[in-house]
Amino acid sequence: MCRACSAWRAGVGWRLPVEDPVSKPIFSPWSLRVSFYSVSSRPAIPGVEIPGGDQAAVQAVMVAVPVSALVWPVRAESGGDGRSALVVAGTLPITVGEPVVWCKVVVVAPAVVRRDGRVQADGRPCDHARLGAAERELDRRCGPGTIERIAADVRPSGKVKAVARREMSVAATIRAVLLMTLMPDADAREVLTTLLEGLVEVPWRRAHTVPSPTVLSTWRAAIGEAPLQRLRREVLAAVVAEHRDTAEDDAEDRDTAGVRVEVGGGLRLGAIDGTVTRMPDTAANRAAFGSAGAADTGYPQIRHLHVSDAFTRATLGVVCGPAGGDKAEAEQALLDRMLAEQPDVFTPDRLWVMDRNFPGVARIKAMLATGTHVLIRVKSDIRLPRIGPFAEDGSYLATLSGGGASLTMRVIEYHITLDGATTPELFCLLTDLLDHHTHPAHLLAGAYRWRWDGSETALREAKSAIRDAGPGTGAILRSHSPNMIRQEHAAWIVATELVHAATRSAAAIAAPFQKGPRAGQAVAARHLSFTPARRTLITTVRAGSATASLPAPAQTAAHHAALAVIATARVTTDRHRHRHRKIKTRQPFSHAPHGITTRTAPAHLHVCGTTAA
Repeated sequence: MCRACSAWRAGVGWRLPVEDPVSKPIFSPWSLRVSFYSVSSRPAIPGVEIPGGDQAAVQAVMVAVPVSALVWPVRAESGGDGRSALVVAGTLPITVGEPVVWCKVVVVAPAVVRRDGRVQADGRPCDHARLGAAERELDRRCGPGTIERIAADVRPSGKVKAVARREMSVAATIRAVLLMTLMPDADAREVLTTLLEGLVEVPWRRAHTVPSPTVLSTWRAAIGEAPLQRLRREVLAAVVAEHRDTAEDDAEDRDTAGVRVEVGGGLRLGAIDGTVTRMPDTAANRAAFGSAGAADTGYPQIRHLHVSDAFTRATLGVVCGPAGGDKAEAEQALLDRMLAEQPDVFTPDRLWVMDRNFPGVARIKAMLATGTHVLIRVKSDIRLPRIGPFAEDGSYLATLSGGGASLTMRVIEYHITLDGATTPELFCLLTDLLDHHTHPAHLLAGAYRWRWDGSETALREAKSAIRDAGPGTGAILRSHSPNMIRQEHAAWIVATELVHAATRSAAAIAAPFQKGPRAGQAVAARHLSFTPARRTLITTVRAGSATASLPAPAQTAAHHAALAVIATARVTTDRHRHRHRKIKTRQPFSHAPHGITTRTAPAHLHVCGTTAA
């Protein structure tokens, strides 16, 4: 079926399935065949042999039909509901200047021919809906038909039994929840319209409309949180494997420029941090999650620990729970859960950067027992008795004690000099990497700043996808019950990671920088803007270029086109102004001076115990 004429017939000898016997056929058997130009044959749609051409032809999703060849098949005064598609009654080669209808292929489905001549499609829209380029990224990592595979094991409860051929299905509900977490400004009806808009226009055997928000809510409650939790586990496991495979390839190539943060020993840098996300203030949400502030104040919040790759910002692991009271204690408890529930994340090729909330001898010892490595900033009140002399790079060994246990750690202390002035803050880092020759202090000190990129920036990007989604301003979820919050949170993690996956795929095909301070350098995923990538993925859903029945080459071509768009949306950095900013709007603080300009200056590290450069 195509969007313009809502029907498409092709294939020599292909018989139309007839629902009811027709006493007097309206067309002769040959009249519904389409004559194409004589070129080499190639199947464009699985199961349907269409005289086609080269690879460009099989990727096309547009059909050109002369206006004169389109006919209305419904018999006059038939008394039916009139829901039918136009059909092609045969055509000669198209001539120059001839009026042509350009039809976009929306779906390929078996035809149903009614007694009065109406031509309709068998099936229902929700069975053909897909998430465009986002689902292509999902299937590339977790295998084809991932959502269908997970949906097949779900048994809906409550009001939905999923026996009748309804407007929604388990798979469509999963896709709608994923899409919802990428469209903060859209309500449930707009989300469903984006997912199904082109498909509901097809004249199906039974009339279909876009489901109401109530229908979506009912189906969400029926499938529960388990399918999205399972999908999150599979996606994050695939991302961990993807980065592990990339690390092995890098080790073989021995060329890590632009691929990782150099800390010595071939280690990859990871970041660990916690965050809270608000939700609607219902009695059930508050009882289940609580608030991070004073009791019964502010919105309820869910807290989750975010483990990511510091360079690509890819999410490698997530555990969530109640907001809790004290931030440090709550995040430390989540890290303990992460070590117990997802130990595969902590691999020997990783160096994890953490802030001052996480140190604890027992916790660090548990992390090191997995074979992984740590780089942790410590608070100023923690005693670190030095063992032996300073190393030539300024670092030294010290004993970290607490909870009846002790560890020998390496200490790196350094200052930051900015624009010729030394900042008053002293940075003190602990690491289990004791070899100062393999892991020099200046590399480890320079690596700590990537915590902001791997954690803070990654979390800000993710929260931009749910900004103003709920009843409050800023990042907020929209569900009103604890089970639906956990479902939505899992979908949010999956959806935002699919955006990051798309940026990684786009970076792989992006042309190197042509100008600026990065001229000639390869494009990395972190150089591509998250928001344009998210909007591009939503556009591919609206375009309907990845519905289930479209030919695989057409889906691949649409996917590559989306990645090409994402590859051009690069983050602008190192912008130096040469003139004062012109103020064109009334400022909130009118008495503030207008001549203040922002100037970017490089930061210089000075490791204590070494000679300043």
